[in-house]
Amino acid sequence: MENTIKVISRNKKAGHEYFILDTYEVGIVLKGTEIKSIRNNKVSIQDAYCQISNNELWIINMHIGKYEKGNIFNHEETRNRKLLAHSREIRKMVGKTTLEGLTLIPLEVYITNGMAKLKIALAKGKKAYDKRDDLKERSIKRDIELNYKNKR
Repeated sequence: MENTIKVISRNKKAGHEYFILDTYEVGIVLKGTEIKSIRNNKVSIQDAYCQISNNELWIINMHIGKYEKGNIFNHEETRNRKLLAHSREIRKMVGKTTLEGLTLIPLEVYITNGMAKLKIALAKGKKAYDKRDDLKERSIKRDIELNYKNKR
């Protein structure tokens, strides 16, 4: 069987706001109609962040919209959701976040083999001058590519 990946939601600001150092793939513990809403692209991870408490990994502020065809048993939209990762990975993340001052941020939500997964990253926040340098590099690279295309 092929590994088909359908990307549902991306955190586009992550690359601009943070230096991405290490990424992990984790599962999400979902309840009720949440998976149906995820399949209908009703997910936002823009304001979400990850936190470790009692050696468990949690995502806070992830918004999964209500399922339209749901009833009174529909889910709460921004509840804290547990993330599934290996304990050695969680221990590694605890060490990096406490000692080195890194942050855990969600990068994208996707479905693979019928299961919802989340890609999270250990990241370090960028300063304002780092962001300006990145924008400058990107504009220079774009100008070079345009000039190269025009000369052909």
